[in-house]
Amino acid sequence: MAGATAPLLGLQKKSLREQALSALRTAITSGELEPGRHLVETELSEMLQISRGTLREALRQLEQEGLVSAGPRGRLSVRHLDAKEIRDIYSVRAALESLAARTLCELPDRQKVITSLRAAIDAMAAATEGSLEERIESDLEFHRTMCRLTGNETLLHSWESLEGSIRMSIMFAGQEKGVRNMSVERHHDIVAAIETGDATLARDTIREHMDSAAAVLVA
Repeated sequence: MAGATAPLLGLQKKSLREQALSALRTAITSGELEPGRHLVETELSEMLQISRGTLREALRQLEQEGLVSAGPRGRLSVRHLDAKEIRDIYSVRAALESLAARTLCELPDRQKVITSLRAAIDAMAAATEGSLEERIESDLEFHRTMCRLTGNETLLHSWESLEGSIRMSIMFAGQEKGVRNMSVERHHDIVAAIETGDATLARDTIREHMDSAAAVLVA
């Protein structure tokens, strides 16, 4: 763990669990804690300057998010995805987001939805000049917004439970492939399909989006 950089170098004393969770999540998704890395409680608690109890709470949350996995005897390590797992993740995403698109097509105030989605795309376009992390966050925010606008809390919660796995899939593929899936134009296609109100077109557009994204990541 020597030579680690922020965010794993000490925390403020407020909301330690949340700070630890954020620091560990960023360290994992940035590759500072690489896939397969065993997570040693004594080292991490000392580095973050928190109790092992607080650390365990954060690690349990990361396990639920799919960033950490338990091996033999419950030993935790940074999750490592293979190609099949990535395809499975994007298959589930396609199902959830197809439901979201269909629901949005059926809303009477669909134009308000389109306005919000276009604002999310504008944020994606602005992030193209930023860091990889900013681009990832803006991309995820577009898809999160699409689910949130349905008003279906179960759908949104199910989608959010995949976020950690989605981030890990980008790490697995590398920056070049990950960025290729963040094309602003591809997201305009989704919005255009929803704007028509044609649920079948919207569903097919989402599925094509997810199928091609998975193919890029595992290529």
